[in-house]
Amino acid sequence: MLAGLAIILAAAGVSASIPQPVSRPVLLTSGIAENPCAPQQVMAVPADVSGVFEPGTSVLRIADGILAAPGRPVPLTRAESACVAAATQASQRWLASGLVPGRNSQQHAMSARALLDLRLLVGPNGAVAAGWRPIWQYAWPRDSSWVAVALADTGHTAESLRILRFLQRVQAPDGTWAARYRLDGSGPVRDHRPAELDAVGWVPWAAWSWYIAAQPADPGLARSELDQLWPMVTAAADAAARSLTGDGLPGPSMDYWEEKQIEVTLGTAAPLLAGLRAAADLARDRGARALASHWNAAATRLSAGIGRGFGKYGFNRVAFASSGPDAAITFLGPPLAAPGPAVLRAASAAQQALQLPDGGLQPGTNWAGTKDVAWTPETALFALFDAATGQHQRAAAVLSWLAGHRTALGELPEQVNAVGHPVSVAPLAWTDAIVVLATLAQAHQLPVPGDGNTQVKSSIAATRDGASSPRLG
Repeated sequence: MLAGLAIILAAAGVSASIPQPVSRPVLLTSGIAENPCAPQQVMAVPADVSGVFEPGTSVLRIADGILAAPGRPVPLTRAESACVAAATQASQRWLASGLVPGRNSQQHAMSARALLDLRLLVGPNGAVAAGWRPIWQYAWPRDSSWVAVALADTGHTAESLRILRFLQRVQAPDGTWAARYRLDGSGPVRDHRPAELDAVGWVPWAAWSWYIAAQPADPGLARSELDQLWPMVTAAADAAARSLTGDGLPGPSMDYWEEKQIEVTLGTAAPLLAGLRAAADLARDRGARALASHWNAAATRLSAGIGRGFGKYGFNRVAFASSGPDAAITFLGPPLAAPGPAVLRAASAAQQALQLPDGGLQPGTNWAGTKDVAWTPETALFALFDAATGQHQRAAAVLSWLAGHRTALGELPEQVNAVGHPVSVAPLAWTDAIVVLATLAQAHQLPVPGDGNTQVKSSIAATRDGASSPRLG
């Protein structure tokens, strides 16, 4: 468990499962990383305060979280007031050190809260908790990679690098990763989930994104840090190239649906394409021409395989089969790839097919889960695809839906049920990261590996350095 998540207000007996009385105001904040208050004064913001405190407790929104107090007015002591102010100021400083994207106040507020949640979800050792609840308190390489990219692109490159270092420490000798890891880095979780091959694509893409985001500030330091990460990138890209079969596609592997697969899915093939291109770009920058040529050749084979295997059926979930649309079509768009006309058409068709009556989206038409429940990661992926491909009005509508279906504390949940209520875990790291990138794409062109457009991130950095972050609250 992350250190920040383990901080509980013992004096007041706060529990996430048994409603507890509050005799003095309790600060619940996302600003734990720099909070000077004694540990017993602070706890992490829960997804939902219902059931945490006894009925009658007042829950007040403050800039950086909430303040729970007894039903009767109780003035804050000087120390409590200082704690609230310090927590708020710490988060304001952190937000001000980067860019809080968004074209309007609603998007700004949502991305600011998402960034604060990501800040708390990233542990001191770089492990990213997928969510607050116990079964989500593990580090998935996929989620971690997306968080690393979102933080890097908004100027928080130190946190992004910390995530990459964690991923390097837990990487298997063959270059792959397990499905998920314990947050203390002690090893993978041994359960029914086999290794998920898509990680060998996600992680090199994240390393590439961090590197070109970090370069403008200090090229020498960025190169030095990349040198340390290079063995991880090399092993992952080699694993991706090695996985390709005679048809140019990788073999079957569990992907983000985390279901057993007997055929290769777009959810695995598309991330591998981004990872191979990213690794080739980094190799070229380092002067490793042979490696760059090898990984580019593998990417070319894979791209052709995706075109033959998935393109014939409108880029549906499974290769060489009419398997139905899948949100993974967005993995063939920015910031992972430059989409051609066929991908643009397929993404538009998939978005219409997967959209539920209330506006949210399912993962796929063949999804085995509850049919009337919307999943926010997949919904946000289409917002990102739309924004990054210039379809800003459609992206704005999806972002507005996401903003309108957050919890009472402004957290993005994993799911939204048929009556529009946030359900499952909240906040969810992957959704937070995708939303941050989607709001960023509304105003900035996002670079993609293999496009030779790394200068785009320099323009993002320039905007970030000259921008002021919005105030919270």
